Amino acid sequence: MLRTVTTAAVGLGLLASGCAPDSEAPVKVSVLSLSDNSQYVPTQVELTTIEDIVGLKGTVGDLQGGARIVIDPNDPALQNATEDTVADVLLKKSGHDVKASYITQKDEKTGEDVLWPADFHSWNMVTSYYNLERANEYFRTVGNVKVASFEPAPTLYYFPEFIITEQSKEPARDNALFYPVLQSFLVLPFDKIQRAPLPLNAAVMAHEYSHLVFNRLAYNGQALPLALSVWGSQAPSQGANVLKAYDEGLADYHAYGATCRSARGCDPRFMAPSFDGGPYSGVTDARDLSRGDRCMNATLYARVQQQDLNSFTADGAEYQVGTLIATALYQAGRSTGQEAQLQRDIVSAYYDGESGKEGIYQATQRVLGDQTLFPLAIPARAIISHITDLELKKAVCNEFMDHVQIPRDHLIGDNLCPASAAGGTTCPNIHQ
Repeated sequence: MLRTVTTAAVGLGLLASGCAPDSEAPVKVSVLSLSDNSQYVPTQVELTTIEDIVGLKGTVGDLQGGARIVIDPNDPALQNATEDTVADVLLKKSGHDVKASYITQKDEKTGEDVLWPADFHSWNMVTSYYNLERANEYFRTVGNVKVASFEPAPTLYYFPEFIITEQSKEPARDNALFYPVLQSFLVLPFDKIQRAPLPLNAAVMAHEYSHLVFNRLAYNGQALPLALSVWGSQAPSQGANVLKAYDEGLADYHAYGATCRSARGCDPRFMAPSFDGGPYSGVTDARDLSRGDRCMNATLYARVQQQDLNSFTADGAEYQVGTLIATALYQAGRSTGQEAQLQRDIVSAYYDGESGKEGIYQATQRVLGDQTLFPLAIPARAIISHITDLELKKAVCNEFMDHVQIPRDHLIGDNLCPASAAGGTTCPNIHQ
C-alpha cells in the first residue's frame, strides 16, 4: 500500500437496550460491504471469532485506539534498541480498548437480534474486524495456514498518530498497513481517500493480512527480519529488493484471491472502490492484475540487482516488480483454471525445510552471507517446487519467464520447470 496516519477517535454511546450486548460468538452484526453495484451498503454478517463485541477483541485481532507511534532515526533510545525492546521505543502511547456503540434491531425474517453500529467509527471499526476475520479465513482455508501461525493475535491500532520524522512531523493519513516491527496492523485516519476508506475495502485488508502471513512464515515471525536487516544495510541490496518485491506482489495476488470468496466474485481491480475518482486514481490501473501486457524491462531488472534498498523503494519499485510477479501468477492461475490451488501452493512455499522443496525462509538463511545468490529466480523456484500439477507448474514457469523475465536456465531442474517450458511471447527478451 501507500505506506504510512492520525489521532484516535472511537465511537462512544449507549446501546438502545441500555445494556452491553452478548459477545459470545457467533454475533450477528451489520457491517459495510461492497454490493453488486459497487456501493458500500449495510450487510448482516456473523462474527465467528469475536470475544468482546464492544472492545472488538477476538482471536483474529484486538482493536486499540489512542496510540502514538513515532519512528525517529535520531531517537537515542531507538539507536540502542534491540528486537526485544524496539516496539516499546516506537510505541510512545500504547492506547486503550476501543468502545463500539450499537443499536439492537430485530431481523425481519428470523426475529433474531442484530447489532447495528450507532456511529461512523463503530461502523468503521466493526467492518475492520470483520475484514480481518475474512482474510484470516481465506488463509486458513485456501492457504491452508495452521492456526498456530496466527498466534498471538495481532493488534489493530485504529486511527493512531503514526509519525515518520524523516517524511513529516505530522501524523500520516490515508493508509492501512501491517507494521512488522510491532507485529500489528495500523488503520490510519483518512483525508483524501473519501470514496471508501481503506479498512472498509476487504481486499485491501487482505493485502495487509498477507504481509502478516509472509512475515510469520517467510520471515519466521521476526519483527526485524534478519535477511532484510543484513541485506538492506548493504549496497547494492539485491536480496532485500527481491524480498520486498515478492512480499508486495504476493500480497496483491492473495488480495485478489480473497475477492474470489466474496459475493461479487473475483476482482483483479480490487483497488478501484477506494482509489478510483480520487487523487490516487492511477493506483487501480497500475496494480490491475488482469493487464496481460505488463513486461519487465531492462532498467527495472537492473535496479533490482544494482540499487540499495532505500533507492529501490523510494519511488515504489517494489510495487512495480511486485505487480509483474502478481500478474504472472494471475495469468497462470486463470489459464489453467487452478487459482485456488496455486494460492495454496504459494503459501506452502514460504517455509519448508524439506530437502528438494526449500522454502523462501530457508533459502534466505542459506545465502545470508551473500545476497547476490538471491535473485528473482530463488523465490520463484520455491513456488514452482511446491506445485504438483504439471500443467499448472508449466504455466507458472512460462509466465515467470515471460512477464518477470527470469532466465529460463535459472528455473529448469529437478522438481522445477519441465524442459518443455519455454516462456511466452508477450514480452521481449531483455537478456539477449
